[in-house]
Amino acid sequence: MRTRVPLLFSGFQDYEAHRPALESKKMKLKSFLLRYYPPGIMLEYEKSGELKTKSIDLLDLGPSTDVSALVEEIQQAEPLITASRTEQVKLLIQRLQEKLGQHSNHTFYLFKVLRAHILPLTNVALNKSGSCDKIATGSFDKTCKLWSVETGQCYHTFRGHRAEIVCLSFNPQSTLVATGSMDTTAKLWNIQNGEEVLTLTGHSAEIVSLSFNTSGDRIMTGSFDHTVIVWDAGTGRKVHTLIGHCAEISSALFNWDCSLILTGSMDKTCMLWDATNGKCMATLTGHEDEILDSCFDYTGKLIATASADGTARIFSAATRKCIAKLEGHEGDISKISFNPQGNRLLTGSSDKTARIWDAQTGQCLQVLEGHTDEIFSCAFNYKGNIVITGMEDINTIDLFFLDWLLEFPSLILKRVHPHPLPLFWSH
Repeated sequence: MRTRVPLLFSGFQDYEAHRPALESKKMKLKSFLLRYYPPGIMLEYEKSGELKTKSIDLLDLGPSTDVSALVEEIQQAEPLITASRTEQVKLLIQRLQEKLGQHSNHTFYLFKVLRAHILPLTNVALNKSGSCDKIATGSFDKTCKLWSVETGQCYHTFRGHRAEIVCLSFNPQSTLVATGSMDTTAKLWNIQNGEEVLTLTGHSAEIVSLSFNTSGDRIMTGSFDHTVIVWDAGTGRKVHTLIGHCAEISSALFNWDCSLILTGSMDKTCMLWDATNGKCMATLTGHEDEILDSCFDYTGKLIATASADGTARIFSAATRKCIAKLEGHEGDISKISFNPQGNRLLTGSSDKTARIWDAQTGQCLQVLEGHTDEIFSCAFNYKGNIVITGMEDINTIDLFFLDWLLEFPSLILKRVHPHPLPLFWSH
C-alpha cells in the first residue's frame, strides 16, 4: 500500500518528541513529534533562525502499509527527511502502526458524576489536548463552566451571553472555548484567565452548532436561520456564508484536512461543501426525519449522521452512498461521534441510553445504561478511552448533571442517585 503524504500544518495534541541532529543547507531539523490520533509526524525545524513546524499526515496508514515504501515516498516529498534519518522515521511509523493496531475493544464503566449547573445542561465537551484534563459544560443558565476532570473543581464560569448556551467546543490547541447561544451570537473565551476574547455577530437566529478547523484559525457556526458562517477565529471576520439548506441547521464541521465542510439540517439532509470557496458539492439523503447531528472520521473518508428517526447512518465521503445503518435506539439520536481511532461510533439518545458501535459493520457493541432521562450530548476524549455524556435528570428537580464519565479498564461502579456535591467514585 502506497500512502499519500500531504504536508499540512497541525501543531497540537498529544506528541512524543524524538530529537535528531540533522542540518541541511537552508533548514535545520530540530525534532520529530509523533502524533497518534490522527497518525502523523510533526517536524520542528529552524529556518533563518526562526523555529517552524510542519506535519506529515499519514491518514491512510494501516497495519498492512509497506513502511519502507512509505518512508521512500516521504523522503521524495520532504527534503528535511534525508537518507541518514531513514531508520529513525521507519521506527516512528512502526510505532504509529502498533498504536493503530490497539483497537478499542474495551468496555466502559461509570467513573464520576459531577453536578454542573442549577438550570438544564445543554452540552458537554472534553478538551482536545492529550491530557484531557478539562470539561466544558453549557447551560440554560446562560453560562459555560470549565471543570477539572480529576478533582471536579470549577476553574471558570464564563458569563456574557444574554440567552441559553446550546453549543460549545474547545479549539484544537485547547486554549479557547467557543460557545454558541440562543442570543444569536458566539463567543470565544480564554481558558487560562476566563476572559472573553471575541464575540461573533451576524446570524439572524439562534446559533445551535459550532466547531473549529484543524489549525484553529477558522470557526464555523450553524444557525436556525438556515445558514452556516465560517469565521476567522483571530479577527471575527466572515470568510464564507453557506446557503442551501431549507430548514434549521443542526450541525456543521470541517474534515481533518479542512478541504470539506459537512452540515446537517432539520430538512432531513446533510450537505458537503468545498471549504475553499463555500460551494455545495453534494447532498446526502436517506433519513426519514430531521438530522440532529453529523460528523467525519479522522481520515475524512467516512461520514456519520444521527436522526430523529431513531437511526444513524454511515456514508462514504467519496461515493456519497450509505454503507451502514445503525439500528437499536428507541428514540431520537441527538449526538454521534467517531472515536479518535475511527473504528467506533458513540451515539446518545432520548431513549436514555448511549451506545458504542462498530464503525465498519454497524454492530452495536455496548449499551451504556443507567440514565434516568434523555441523553443530549456525548463525546470521546482524545485517546478514545473516556466517554462523557450529559442528560436531564428529572429526579433532581431541575438540577442537571454531567452524568457519566466513563473510563476503562479498572472501574466497576454502581449507578447512584445524584447528590448536591460533585461525586467521584472508585471501585
